[in-house]
Amino acid sequence: MSRLDKLVETVQTYQELATENYDRIRGLAEQIRGGLCDYIGMGEMTCVFLVPPTGPFEPRAYGDTAFSMPPRGFRQIAPVSFGLAVRLSRANDWLRVTMECRKSGESFIVKIEDGAEYEFKLPLSFETQLPFYDHIYSHILNWFTDQIERYKNGEYGGRGIGFDFADDTSEQAV
Repeated sequence: MSRLDKLVETVQTYQELATENYDRIRGLAEQIRGGLCDYIGMGEMTCVFLVPPTGPFEPRAYGDTAFSMPPRGFRQIAPVSFGLAVRLSRANDWLRVTMECRKSGESFIVKIEDGAEYEFKLPLSFETQLPFYDHIYSHILNWFTDQIERYKNGEYGGRGIGFDFADDTSEQAV
Protein backbone atom coordinates (compact mmCIF):
# COMPACT_ATOMS: atom_id res chain seq x y z
CA MET A 1 0.00 0.00 0.00
CA SER A 2 1.41 3.38 -0.97
CA ARG A 3 1.60 6.28 1.46
CA LEU A 4 -1.14 8.04 -0.48
CA ASP A 5 -3.38 4.95 -0.32
CA LYS A 6 -2.79 4.73 3.44
CA LEU A 7 -3.59 8.43 3.88
CA VAL A 8 -6.75 8.18 1.75
CA GLU A 9 -7.92 5.09 3.66
CA THR A 10 -7.29 6.73 7.03
CA VAL A 11 -9.07 9.95 6.04
CA GLN A 12 -12.01 7.92 4.72
CA THR A 13 -12.36 6.19 8.10
CA TYR A 14 -12.05 9.57 9.83
CA GLN A 15 -14.83 11.04 7.67
CA GLU A 16 -17.09 8.03 8.29
CA LEU A 17 -16.68 8.58 12.04
CA ALA A 18 -17.21 12.34 11.67
CA THR A 19 -20.45 11.59 9.81
CA GLU A 20 -21.55 9.15 12.52
CA ASN A 21 -20.76 11.77 15.20
CA TYR A 22 -22.68 14.52 13.41
CA ASP A 23 -25.69 12.31 12.63
CA ARG A 24 -25.96 11.06 16.22
CA ILE A 25 -25.66 14.56 17.68
CA ARG A 26 -28.17 15.97 15.22
CA GLY A 27 -30.61 13.19 16.07
CA LEU A 28 -30.13 13.88 19.78
CA ALA A 29 -30.71 17.62 19.21
CA GLU A 30 -33.95 16.88 17.34
CA GLN A 31 -35.12 14.63 20.18
CA ILE A 32 -34.26 17.29 22.76
CA ARG A 33 -36.16 19.92 20.75
CA GLY A 34 -39.30 17.81 20.47
CA GLY A 35 -39.12 16.43 24.01
CA LEU A 36 -38.57 19.85 25.59
CA CYS A 37 -41.52 21.25 23.68
CA ASP A 38 -43.70 18.37 24.95
CA TYR A 39 -42.31 18.91 28.47
CA ILE A 40 -43.15 22.63 28.46
CA GLY A 41 -46.59 21.73 27.16
CA MET A 42 -47.90 24.68 25.20
CA GLY A 43 -50.33 22.45 23.29
CA GLU A 44 -50.49 23.16 19.57
CA MET A 45 -48.23 26.20 19.89
CA THR A 46 -44.64 25.63 18.75
CA CYS A 47 -42.43 26.30 21.74
CA VAL A 48 -38.88 25.15 20.81
CA PHE A 49 -36.83 25.54 17.62
CA LEU A 50 -33.30 24.49 16.73
CA VAL A 51 -31.40 27.70 15.96
CA PRO A 52 -27.74 28.61 15.37
CA PRO A 53 -25.65 28.56 18.56
CA THR A 54 -24.25 32.07 17.94
CA GLY A 55 -25.20 35.28 16.17
CA PRO A 56 -28.63 36.75 15.56
CA PHE A 57 -31.57 34.36 15.42
CA GLU A 58 -35.30 34.32 14.86
CA PRO A 59 -37.75 31.79 16.25
CA ARG A 60 -37.93 29.47 13.23
CA ALA A 61 -36.49 26.16 12.08
CA TYR A 62 -32.96 26.67 10.70
CA GLY A 63 -32.33 23.13 9.48
CA ASP A 64 -28.64 22.52 8.75
CA THR A 65 -27.55 25.99 9.86
CA ALA A 66 -28.72 25.36 13.44
CA PHE A 67 -25.50 23.41 14.00
CA SER A 68 -21.90 24.56 14.37
CA MET A 69 -20.78 21.98 11.81
CA PRO A 70 -22.10 21.45 8.28
CA PRO A 71 -23.96 18.22 7.47
CA ARG A 72 -21.81 17.53 4.40
CA GLY A 73 -18.29 18.10 3.19
CA PHE A 74 -15.07 17.56 5.09
CA ARG A 75 -15.87 17.59 8.80
CA GLN A 76 -13.81 17.21 11.91
CA ILE A 77 -14.46 14.74 14.68
CA ALA A 78 -15.33 17.40 17.24
CA PRO A 79 -18.12 18.55 19.54
CA VAL A 80 -21.13 20.08 17.79
CA SER A 81 -23.01 23.09 19.17
CA PHE A 82 -26.61 24.10 18.57
CA GLY A 83 -29.11 26.50 20.05
CA LEU A 84 -32.61 25.95 21.35
CA ALA A 85 -34.98 28.88 20.92
CA VAL A 86 -37.48 28.50 23.76
CA ARG A 87 -40.81 30.34 23.82
CA LEU A 88 -41.21 32.49 26.94
CA SER A 89 -44.79 33.63 26.54
CA ARG A 90 -47.99 33.00 24.65
CA ALA A 91 -46.99 35.99 22.54
CA ASN A 92 -43.77 35.82 20.54
CA ASP A 93 -41.02 36.17 23.16
CA TRP A 94 -38.06 33.79 22.82
CA LEU A 95 -34.62 33.14 24.22
CA ARG A 96 -31.78 30.94 23.05
CA VAL A 97 -30.09 28.33 25.22
CA THR A 98 -26.82 27.16 23.66
CA MET A 99 -25.64 23.58 24.01
CA GLU A 100 -22.51 21.67 23.06
CA CYS A 101 -22.65 17.93 22.48
CA ARG A 102 -19.76 15.46 22.33
CA LYS A 103 -19.30 11.71 22.32
CA SER A 104 -17.73 10.00 25.30
CA GLY A 105 -17.52 6.25 24.81
CA GLU A 106 -21.03 5.07 23.93
CA SER A 107 -22.63 8.10 25.56
CA PHE A 108 -23.16 11.69 24.55
CA ILE A 109 -22.42 14.56 26.88
CA VAL A 110 -24.56 17.68 26.47
CA LYS A 111 -23.34 20.84 28.16
CA ILE A 112 -25.67 23.77 28.57
CA GLU A 113 -23.73 27.00 28.18
CA ASP A 114 -22.99 28.22 31.70
CA GLY A 115 -24.82 25.18 33.08
CA ALA A 116 -24.42 21.53 33.94
CA GLU A 117 -23.36 18.63 31.75
CA TYR A 118 -25.65 15.66 31.15
CA GLU A 119 -24.82 12.20 29.90
CA PHE A 120 -27.18 10.46 27.51
CA LYS A 121 -26.92 6.76 26.79
CA LEU A 122 -28.43 5.38 23.62
CA PRO A 123 -31.21 4.58 22.90
CA LEU A 124 -33.00 7.66 24.17
CA SER A 125 -36.52 7.86 25.52
CA PHE A 126 -38.64 10.73 26.79
CA GLU A 127 -38.59 9.27 30.31
CA THR A 128 -34.79 9.03 30.49
CA GLN A 129 -34.54 12.64 29.29
CA LEU A 130 -36.98 14.09 31.87
CA PRO A 131 -34.23 15.11 34.35
CA PHE A 132 -32.52 17.01 31.53
CA TYR A 133 -35.76 18.82 30.60
CA ASP A 134 -36.28 19.60 34.29
CA HIS A 135 -32.81 21.15 34.35
CA ILE A 136 -33.30 23.26 31.21
CA TYR A 137 -36.67 24.48 32.47
CA SER A 138 -35.26 25.25 35.93
CA HIS A 139 -32.22 26.95 34.36
CA ILE A 140 -34.50 29.36 32.48
CA LEU A 141 -37.04 29.85 35.28
CA ASN A 142 -34.31 30.43 37.89
CA TRP A 143 -32.68 33.09 35.72
CA PHE A 144 -35.92 35.08 35.60
CA THR A 145 -36.60 34.51 39.30
CA ASP A 146 -33.08 35.70 40.12
CA GLN A 147 -33.51 38.80 37.96
CA ILE A 148 -36.81 39.60 39.71
CA GLU A 149 -35.12 39.32 43.12
CA ARG A 150 -32.18 41.43 41.95
CA TYR A 151 -34.54 44.12 40.74
CA LYS A 152 -36.50 44.09 43.99
CA ASN A 153 -33.21 44.43 45.90
CA GLY A 154 -31.81 47.06 43.53
CA GLU A 155 -28.99 44.92 42.12
CA TYR A 156 -30.17 43.95 38.67
CA GLY A 157 -28.62 43.52 35.23
CA GLY A 158 -26.56 41.20 33.11
CA ARG A 159 -27.28 38.03 31.15
CA GLY A 160 -24.76 35.88 32.94
CA ILE A 161 -26.02 32.38 32.16
CA GLY A 162 -25.75 32.08 28.40
CA PHE A 163 -29.14 33.32 27.20
CA ASP A 164 -29.69 35.38 24.08
CA PHE A 165 -33.07 36.95 23.46
CA ALA A 166 -34.53 36.94 19.95
CA ASP A 167 -34.21 40.21 18.09
CA ASP A 168 -37.33 42.09 17.01
CA THR A 169 -39.87 39.28 16.80
CA SER A 170 -42.94 41.48 17.07
CA GLU A 171 -43.94 40.77 13.47
CA GLN A 172 -43.06 37.06 13.48
CA ALA A 173 -45.96 34.64 13.50
CA VAL A 174 -45.15 31.17 14.73
